[in-house]
Amino acid sequence: MLENKVSRRDFLKMLTAVGAIAALPGTGLLRRGPSAATLSSGGYEGKDAYQVFHNACPRNCYDTCSILSYVKDGVLKYVEGDPASTFTRGGLCVKGYSYPRSVYSPDRIKYPMKQEGRGSGNWKRISWDEALDTIAKKVLEIKEKDGSLLGMGMTKYSGNFGITHYGVEGMMSSLGYTTRFVGTPCWPAGIDAQNFDMGNMWCNDPEDMVNSKYIIVWGANPCTNSIHSMKYINEARRRGAKIVVIDPIFTQTAAKADEYWEIKPGMDGALALGMARHLLDLKMEDQTWLDENAEGYSEFASYLRREITVDWAAEQSGIPAERIKQITQEFASVKPATIWAGYGLQRHVNGGANVRAIDAFVAMTGNIGKVGGGARYGHLFTWGFNYNALVQSAPEGSVGYTGVTGPMGEFDTGQGGAAATYTDRAFNINKIAQEILDANDPPVRMLWVANKNVLSQDFDRNKIIEAFKKLELIVAVDLFFNPTVEQADIVLPTTTLFEDWTVNVSYWHYWMSINEQAIAPMYETKSDIEIASALSSKLNSMQAGSCTFPENIDPKEMMVKEFNDGIYSLFGIKSWEDLKEGAHKAQLASSASWSDNKFGTPSGKFEFKSKLAEEYGHTALPKFKEAREPYATYRLLTPHSKYNLHSQFQNLDWMLDYNPEPLVYINPRLAIEKAISDGDMVRVYNKTGEVKLKVSVSDIVPADTLLMYEGWYGQKNSFNVNILVDDTSSDMGKFKTGSPGVALHDQFAEIEKA
Repeated sequence: MLENKVSRRDFLKMLTAVGAIAALPGTGLLRRGPSAATLSSGGYEGKDAYQVFHNACPRNCYDTCSILSYVKDGVLKYVEGDPASTFTRGGLCVKGYSYPRSVYSPDRIKYPMKQEGRGSGNWKRISWDEALDTIAKKVLEIKEKDGSLLGMGMTKYSGNFGITHYGVEGMMSSLGYTTRFVGTPCWPAGIDAQNFDMGNMWCNDPEDMVNSKYIIVWGANPCTNSIHSMKYINEARRRGAKIVVIDPIFTQTAAKADEYWEIKPGMDGALALGMARHLLDLKMEDQTWLDENAEGYSEFASYLRREITVDWAAEQSGIPAERIKQITQEFASVKPATIWAGYGLQRHVNGGANVRAIDAFVAMTGNIGKVGGGARYGHLFTWGFNYNALVQSAPEGSVGYTGVTGPMGEFDTGQGGAAATYTDRAFNINKIAQEILDANDPPVRMLWVANKNVLSQDFDRNKIIEAFKKLELIVAVDLFFNPTVEQADIVLPTTTLFEDWTVNVSYWHYWMSINEQAIAPMYETKSDIEIASALSSKLNSMQAGSCTFPENIDPKEMMVKEFNDGIYSLFGIKSWEDLKEGAHKAQLASSASWSDNKFGTPSGKFEFKSKLAEEYGHTALPKFKEAREPYATYRLLTPHSKYNLHSQFQNLDWMLDYNPEPLVYINPRLAIEKAISDGDMVRVYNKTGEVKLKVSVSDIVPADTLLMYEGWYGQKNSFNVNILVDDTSSDMGKFKTGSPGVALHDQFAEIEKA
């Protein structure tokens, strides 16, 4: 078997050589070129010795890095950032540089496997034919038993955001009407908030932050989660901009700021409303912009005068009133000024209300639609592909959900009367355990898991284990034997990004990258769409017409079919093949979103007062919404680590050299109170479960807070933060994503020595 023989020690040396270690806190990321990565097997032999391919990191990350992959004799030797993208600018993060190990890890799933006794670890290698035969028979059995395929469920999210990977949803559609777990745990409350305020979620190009004269990074930590954005923040600062970071944790980004505010978690809306009130007191709002471009501002101003004071905001948020007044005045005194609203601040029961309050403050200053300004959150403006792999028709005669329930709460198939319009049955992705437990007529009998590690990343893990017992068949498609695979009946081995064709864009920057197949698929791995095609062939051989997904596909051709004239025009290219020369950037009229002040709201203006928000059960104005009541003594925060993206990367032996074990961070005052010393084993517990791990005593966390980073440390470590996280919903998300978000930062726990 072909392999890359780079050692862990070599990996550490290579990261030092290419500057990735220095880049971790988000420093300059100057390109050093492939000559620095001289530690692959045989040493670097000059660029002409390699085939160079263009790839893209498809993970759930702001940066969606453009990658160059260097291959010799069919082996991926090393990777670097693609300098064609001014956003990536030749650099990668520590996770990106570890990609070759993902490909050649000895822990990778190589063949279809069947587990004899779920959770037993008694795995048996089987052929693809046997795996597909077992799955296909179960699909047909469910259809026969229930009269529909609503008993077949699918949960999929962000393990691979390559556009062709939406073929997983396409596979389900090609089978008939099924049960889908819809929504997102990531950013839905903020998406709804910005849609209520502006008619869409649309952020400025992050590269235009260099033009900002004042930047507030609020609830985001780009030094860890968007390292390429930091160079624009740093450049703005070099040009004279002030950088303020607002976060409950003293992050690496906070350490680089001019001023840091340790806010009480969930009180972001109160702080933003206090700042807005002080604008009124100073008479510093941009009245001309508001008169021309806003709807409902007078009602919002009346609300502020009637119910909000700076002193109240200070009490709620923990930020001194004088600092609130000073920063408000500074922000309003310069243009352009911008706020980056991170996803953390909307992962609360009042998360959408928090984002609406921040949007309102930025709008009052007239910074919406300005280069270097804006209320930055995210965008989907470059995602206008054909979704050819996704859009599949149900087989003729398929029966589904009508949205009507019968007298016993069962789903009405519409067979008793007039013809029904069928749909899939939609369940909340953030409440997967409860949805499975509650489902009946039909129950969820089979679950297909792809691009997702449910047992590591979904909420209330112990309840998920109970829910999985109700399922008759679980199929997982994955790279590694993660906790979800451990509870599956069948696992199907999938390709890495270097073994597949697809195309990638970002929800933050405006670059598009092709993902070329750099090496042949290893072992017996298949891509998501190849698996869908193979299952379609198997099903149709058993029962003709039972699946409409194309058979005998060419992954490259499937990728080509995703392009259209709109995408070509937007990115200024004539063909997808232009991307083989490097990443291309969208040709926007302005780097500023809403630069023409033509908003997507019903009024066409920025809406301080949103009737649509009211229709969805929220206040029309961006009013203060209370936080969740604590159910234990200490706040529990579980943010992202720089060493992993959710449950990916941290399991690699190379990454374990950097970050060998999970820790809970506590403040020195709490350590004294509990007589806990650095390195002690502790028990952290609450109403959903408990974990045991070592303590790190640090003043980066408040005295009333426990901090532990999420992630999967591999099969030898059972740590899982979501044992402690319940599935309580955030306030918004239903409007645009189908389900509300999850209040994963509104969690609480106790701590004691183990």
